[in-house]
Amino acid sequence: MDNKKGRKYEAVKWMMVFAIGVCTGLVGLFVDFFVRLFTQLKFGVVQTSVEECSQKGCLALSLLELLGFNLTFVFLASLLVLIEPVAAGSGIPEIKCYLNGVKVPGIVRLRTLLCKVFGVLFSVAGGLFVGKEGPMIHSGAVVGAGLPQFQSISLRKIQFNFPYFRSDRDKRDFVSAGAAAGVAAAFGAPIGGTLFSLEEGSSFWNQGLTWKVLFCSMSATFTLNFFRSGIQFGSWGSFQLPGLLNFGEFKCSDSDKKCHLWTAMDLGFFVVMGVIGGLLGATFNCLNKRLAKYRMRNVHPKPKLVRVLESLLVSVVTTVVVFTASMVLGECRQMSASGQIGNDSFQLQVSSEDVNSSIKTFFCPNETYNDMATLFFNPQESAILQLFHQDGTFSPVTLALFFVLYFLLACWTYGISVPSGLFVPSLLCGAAFGRLVANVLKSYIGLGHIYSGTFALIGAAAFLGGVVRMTISLTVILIESTNEITYGLPIMITLMVAKWTGDFFNKGIYDIHVGLRGVPLLEWETEAEMDKLRASDIMEPNLTYVYPHTRIQSLVSILRTTVHHAFPVVTENRGNEKEFMKGNQLISNNIRFKKSSILTRAGEQRRRSQSMKSYPSSELRNVCDEHLASEEPAEKEDLLQQMLERRYTPYPNLYPDQSPSEDWTMEERFRPLTFHGLILRSQLVTLLVRGVCYSENQSSASQPRLSYAEMAEDYPRYPDIHDLDLTLLNPRMIVDVTPYMNPSPFTVSPNTHVSQVFNLFRTMGLRHLPVVNAVGEIVGIITRHNLTYEFLQARLRQHYQTI
Repeated sequence: MDNKKGRKYEAVKWMMVFAIGVCTGLVGLFVDFFVRLFTQLKFGVVQTSVEECSQKGCLALSLLELLGFNLTFVFLASLLVLIEPVAAGSGIPEIKCYLNGVKVPGIVRLRTLLCKVFGVLFSVAGGLFVGKEGPMIHSGAVVGAGLPQFQSISLRKIQFNFPYFRSDRDKRDFVSAGAAAGVAAAFGAPIGGTLFSLEEGSSFWNQGLTWKVLFCSMSATFTLNFFRSGIQFGSWGSFQLPGLLNFGEFKCSDSDKKCHLWTAMDLGFFVVMGVIGGLLGATFNCLNKRLAKYRMRNVHPKPKLVRVLESLLVSVVTTVVVFTASMVLGECRQMSASGQIGNDSFQLQVSSEDVNSSIKTFFCPNETYNDMATLFFNPQESAILQLFHQDGTFSPVTLALFFVLYFLLACWTYGISVPSGLFVPSLLCGAAFGRLVANVLKSYIGLGHIYSGTFALIGAAAFLGGVVRMTISLTVILIESTNEITYGLPIMITLMVAKWTGDFFNKGIYDIHVGLRGVPLLEWETEAEMDKLRASDIMEPNLTYVYPHTRIQSLVSILRTTVHHAFPVVTENRGNEKEFMKGNQLISNNIRFKKSSILTRAGEQRRRSQSMKSYPSSELRNVCDEHLASEEPAEKEDLLQQMLERRYTPYPNLYPDQSPSEDWTMEERFRPLTFHGLILRSQLVTLLVRGVCYSENQSSASQPRLSYAEMAEDYPRYPDIHDLDLTLLNPRMIVDVTPYMNPSPFTVSPNTHVSQVFNLFRTMGLRHLPVVNAVGEIVGIITRHNLTYEFLQARLRQHYQTI
C-alpha cells in the first residue's frame, strides 16, 4: 500500500467509526423508546386497577393483570434467547473475551444483535431486575464488527464489493470502538466508554485507536441525546438527555446554607461503605457463581423449554414479591412541606415534578405516599432518582427490606436465559444501602449536615464496584453521569476500597462468568514467580509442520487430522542430502529452498567477520585471522555442511521420556528442523480450494499466483477442509507454500523468561509464537493455551518437583 492509499484507508476508517457511533446511538434510542412505552402501558393499567381495587377489595385481580403483562414480556425475551443462545446475559464477558483475542462463536452476528435488542426490551419491560445498559455494550460491539464488513451471514443475498478491513485486527479495533460507544450511549459518558474499552476489553491498543474510539463514543452520545431530547421535549437540537441512565443534578437548595454535598469528615464513612460494598459484592458474586454452576449442571443439559420455564418462574416470584411488598410492607410517609422536594429544585435533567410524579400513594391517606411502592412500582431508573433526590424520607425498615429483597432477586435473575444487564440493578441496590446509611447517621447518630443523595450515590458506587470490580472507567462513568466533578475523590476512594475488599475473596462477576465458560483469557501480566520458568518449559515440543513444497495428499491429511490454526514451514537437516536429491523432484526442491536461505545467512556471517577485521582491537583481529586461517575458503557445499555440523545439540529437556511413535527413534522424532516461516490453516485451505499447485515434472514457477485480495476474499469465514471435494484434486500434485507463508513471524529463544514471552504475546496480539534456537531451528511453539494461568501454575509445580 502506498501513502496515498494509506491516507484513503485512514479516511474510510474515520467514516466507519462515525457510522458505528451513530448506529449504536440509534439502537439505544430504539430500546429506550419501546421500554418506556411498554412500561408506561403496564404501570398505567395496573395502577388504575390497584386504585380501584383497594376500595373494592379485588387486589388479586390487579396482581393477575401485572402477572399477565410480565409473563408475556419475559416469555418473548426467553424465546428470542432460544433462537440465539449467545444473546443471553449482559454480553460483557463475551465481548471481553473477543477483545482479549478469543472468538466466541456467533458473538458478533446480526442475528445476535436482533435477539439481544428485542430481548432486552422485553426483559426490562417484563419487570425483571435487569438493566438495559450491559446489553447496550454488546449491541455496540456487534454494530462495530458488522458495519465495516458490509455483509452478513443472515442476509447472504446482499453483497457489496467493499475491499477494506478484511482482517481480524481491523475488526477487533472496530469492536472496541463499538463497545465504547455502547457505554457512552448507556450512561452519556463518552470518556468513560473509551476507558471501559481500554480497561475491561482490549488487549492490544495503539495510540491512534484511542482518538477514534473517543470520537465514536462522542458520536453515539450525541446521536442519542439529539433524538431523545427531540422526541421527549420536542426541542430538537437542545441536547438535554445525555444517556439512557441519568442521575440528575446534585445540588443543595439555596435556602439551606449549612448543606454541603460532602465534607472531609464524610470520607471516613465513605471508606467504611466501600468495605461493606466490597463484602456485599463478593457475597453477590459467590451466590451467583453457585447458581450458575447449578444451572450448568441441572438446567442447561435439559430440553430448551426448561430454560424458558426457569425464566417464567423468576418472573412470577419477582412479580409476587414486588406486589406483596408494596401492599403489605410499605409505610405511609409524609410528603415534603409544599409538595416540592426541598433538597433539590433542579431544572436541567430532571424536574422536581418528574420525581414527584413517580411517587406512589397506594393505600395511603392524602398528603402521604407509600415508600415501598414508590421504589418497586417504578422503572428502575426512576427508583434510582428517587433515592438520589427525594428528600421525603424513606424509613430505614423499608430501605433494609427493599435492599435484601432486591439483592436476592437480582442475584437469582442474572444468568437466566434472557438478555440482562447488571449495572442498573447494582446501582439501585447500592443506592438503597447508601440511603439507609444516611438515614441511620441522620436520625440515630444526629449528624445533621449529611446530604442523603451523596450517600446514596456512594452506596451505589460501592456496591457496583464490589460486583464488577472496575476502577478507572467506573469512576469516570459515574462522574460523567452525575455531572459533578467534586464527586471525583469520594467515588474513586470508594471504588478502590470496594475492589480491594472484594478481590480478597473472589473475582469480579464478569471474570467469574468468563472462567465458568472455560475461556483462556490472558490477564494484564503474569505473576512475579513465573519468571522461574523459561520458554522451553512451557512450549509444545511436538510439532505438526509442513515443508516448503508439499504434496496435496500430505496437506489434506494434516489439515483433516489436526485442529491447529498455523503450521511451521520447515526443512530437515540430514547428513547425506546429496543422495536424497537424486531423482526426487519434491525433496530436491525443498533442499534447494533451504540452501538458498542458509547460504544468504552464511554470506551475511562472512561479511560480518570481514568487517570485524577493520576494528582497531588487536585481539579481535587475531581471532578473525586465526578463524580465517583455519577455515580455507571452501566451496559452497562444504560451507553448508560446516554450518550444519556446527549446530548446537538440541536442548536435552525438550525430549519427552518416551518417543511418541513406537517405530520412530528419538533422533527421528526430534530431527533438527530449520524454521522458515508460518502458514495459516485458512491460507492452506484457500490454496487447495483454488487449485494452486504444480505437477512433479514442472518447475514450481509454473504454479498459479494468488493476490492478497483473492486470499482474503472469504474472510471471515474461510472454507472448511471437511467441505472440500477431494475428487477435484490430484493427490500427487505439489503445493509451493513459500509465497504465502509469513517468513518473519515473532519468535523467541528457548531461554526467554516467561514474563517476556507473555508481554510479547499479549501486546502484539499473537496467536502463535515459534520457539527457535540459536541456529534457526524450531524446537517448539507457544499458543494462548500455554500462557493461561492454570497451565503456568501446573508447569511451575513441575519445575519445583524437578529441582
